[in-house]
Amino acid sequence: MENWCIKKAINMIMIRYGDSARKKGGLNPLDPGGPYNYYNPWWHPYYHRGDLHSLQSVTKTITSVIIGVATARKEFPDLSTPVLSFFDTTVIKNIDDRKRRMTIRHLLTMTSGFEWNENLHYSDPRNDCSRMEASFDWIEYVMNKPMAIEPGQSFNYNSGSSELLSYIFRKATGKDIEEYAANYLFSPLGIDHYFWKRIPVGLVDTEGGLYLSAPDLAKIYYLFLKEGEWNGKQLVTKEWVKASIRPSITVRQGVNYGYKWWLYDYGDNSKYAWAGSGFGGQWPIVIPEHDIVAVFTGWNIIGGNPSLRVTETIKRLINAVSDKK
Repeated sequence: MENWCIKKAINMIMIRYGDSARKKGGLNPLDPGGPYNYYNPWWHPYYHRGDLHSLQSVTKTITSVIIGVATARKEFPDLSTPVLSFFDTTVIKNIDDRKRRMTIRHLLTMTSGFEWNENLHYSDPRNDCSRMEASFDWIEYVMNKPMAIEPGQSFNYNSGSSELLSYIFRKATGKDIEEYAANYLFSPLGIDHYFWKRIPVGLVDTEGGLYLSAPDLAKIYYLFLKEGEWNGKQLVTKEWVKASIRPSITVRQGVNYGYKWWLYDYGDNSKYAWAGSGFGGQWPIVIPEHDIVAVFTGWNIIGGNPSLRVTETIKRLINAVSDKK
């Protein structure tokens, strides 16, 4: 029965993706039936073809929110804490003064300074994220990378830095970040239906493994629109919300980055839409000035097809509500 199910899944993959799925690459380096084969319809875009949609890197933003919850509960260390303080430095490679100066804040703001190339398409096996996901110990893969620049100096998108937060959360709090989220974020928001992938060593995949329904994803973004308050209870402090959606580093003109939040300027560098961004077309967006929370999901993973442009989407959302005034 198991072999039949695997063969059926493979056939569906081949029909939908053709040659892309037949050739081993960054999106299918392992077992064709596994959760990190991105062509597999059992896992993507909907988990088991239900209403739980793969969030991909929107997971990063929600990981930051969970850290904010733990900070509000005074159970997470100061963001200036060095990353190496959570590791046995005798087994970490390529340690230098720059790696010693790397902090949790640098991981949150994509300014870790690691030598890391995630600018290639994820189907390219040379992409560091794809290489990490094809490895057994993701934490080891990331921490052993050499440094390229001083931490905090510039933005460099790095999914591995986000996975380190899963490890650090467990070391710092003694608790699993998924279990913590279930108790202190998901439960208060009424979210009881979700799935979260785990990496081979057992840690939660905080760089891209969470699945939620669109309405439940909207709840988390609405929580930030309401400055961390839900039904009269402050789940995240106002200070954390402000710090999260304040530009920490410039990505490019008109786009900044906070604590795992993408910040899109739509008004003379003074008004920002806050967003998550996930591979394939995952775009939860908050436009605070207009009291908007919008969630878009998709699965355009092989390129060459029209895709949603978040800047155009923000513009159209604002125009739509402005026309009604």
